[in-house]
Amino acid sequence: MTRLLGWLAALGLAAGAIMGFAIAPREATQGNVQRIMYLHVPTAWVAYLAFGVVLLASIAYLARRAPAADRLAHASAEVGVVFTGLTIAAGAIWGKPTWGTWWTWDARLTSVAILFVMYLGYLLLRGMIDDGERAARYCAVLGIVAALDVPLVHFSVYWWRTLHQPPSVLKPGAATMPPAILAALLVNVVAFTLLYAYFVAKRVRLLRDETEVLA
Repeated sequence: MTRLLGWLAALGLAAGAIMGFAIAPREATQGNVQRIMYLHVPTAWVAYLAFGVVLLASIAYLARRAPAADRLAHASAEVGVVFTGLTIAAGAIWGKPTWGTWWTWDARLTSVAILFVMYLGYLLLRGMIDDGERAARYCAVLGIVAALDVPLVHFSVYWWRTLHQPPSVLKPGAATMPPAILAALLVNVVAFTLLYAYFVAKRVRLLRDETEVLA
């Protein structure tokens, strides 16, 4: 199953690259720089998904003390941090030609930076505590608290004045983009979601093997 996920992710990424760079039309206002959206938006979605999984797995661990739930939370947090970093980097590259700056401390960017730092802290906390059960318990609490920032990130463009545009897809009503661009974006979202699932499955297996070796 993990190998199948890997192949599906690779095929999806190839299809997404073709659709985003060869089939989707050039955006009228921003030009070709808009094509970085096909990386920026899917990585942001995967970060949301990853930290949502951390939230649910952390609740499950606290409720049942199931090691499998802790491993899932741990793996998803690691992958979520990677994809959040990619989101920030891609956003900075996109922001320079469109906003004239790599970074600005508006509500969306600041809340994403806080999210990134909190989950980095989550991973650091795991490495600082030698007792595995205690580390899992503390990190479960932190994983739940940190996930509360995800709605803040998403709705920040509605609650405060920001340079960042409002969502074009994850919002009430129809998507506000041409069908060809939307199709390319959705293919990339599916591809990056499969890549997330592949990374998490591989990392969960490694964490399980590490536990068995230590036992």
